[in-house]
Amino acid sequence: MNETIENIITRRSIRSYDKSKRVEKEKLDKILEAGTYAASGMGAQSPLIVVVQNDKVREELRKMNLKAMGKTGNEDIDPFYGAPTIVIVFADKSIMTYKEDGSLVIGNMMNVAHSLEIDSCWIHRAYEEFESKEGKGLLKNWGIDENKYVGVGHCILGYRNCEYPNSKPRKQDYIRYV
Repeated sequence: MNETIENIITRRSIRSYDKSKRVEKEKLDKILEAGTYAASGMGAQSPLIVVVQNDKVREELRKMNLKAMGKTGNEDIDPFYGAPTIVIVFADKSIMTYKEDGSLVIGNMMNVAHSLEIDSCWIHRAYEEFESKEGKGLLKNWGIDENKYVGVGHCILGYRNCEYPNSKPRKQDYIRYV
C-alpha cells in the first residue's frame, strides 16, 4: 500500500501520554512545517500556529479548557491527556474559510506526526479558551491580535503510554455514488 495512504488509514487519536518524553525538535519542526502546507481557501493561509511546551502556560491552558467544558478549572483533569506539546491553531476570522483552513492544518500535522511515530489528538474548545479574559491576555502577551485571530483547535503531540487503539469499523453508508 502507498505509504501516505497507510499513514492516513492507521493514524489514531491517543488520549494518554508520557509526560516526561518530549517530541524531538527535528520531528516537531517537520510536523509544524506540514501544517504550513495545508490547503487554504484561495491560498490565503489564514492560520497561525502557536507551540506550547512551557509547563506554566500549559497549566493555564488546562484550566481555561476545563472552564470552557463547564468545570471550575480546579479539577484534577487534564483535557490534554498529559501530552507535553500543545499546538494551538488560530485563524484570521476575516477570511471566509478560516475554520476549514485551520482544520486542514491540524489534519496535516496529525498525519505527518503519525508518519514520524509521534502520537496526536485533536482537542476542541480553543475558540472558547481564547474568547475568555485569560485567553485574550495570553494572545496579547504572545503579540497576537485578539480582534483578528480566533482559536480553531489544539493538536496535542507526544509519545503514548497506552496500547495503540484499534480503529472502529467504518459505517456502511459512508460513501455514496450519485
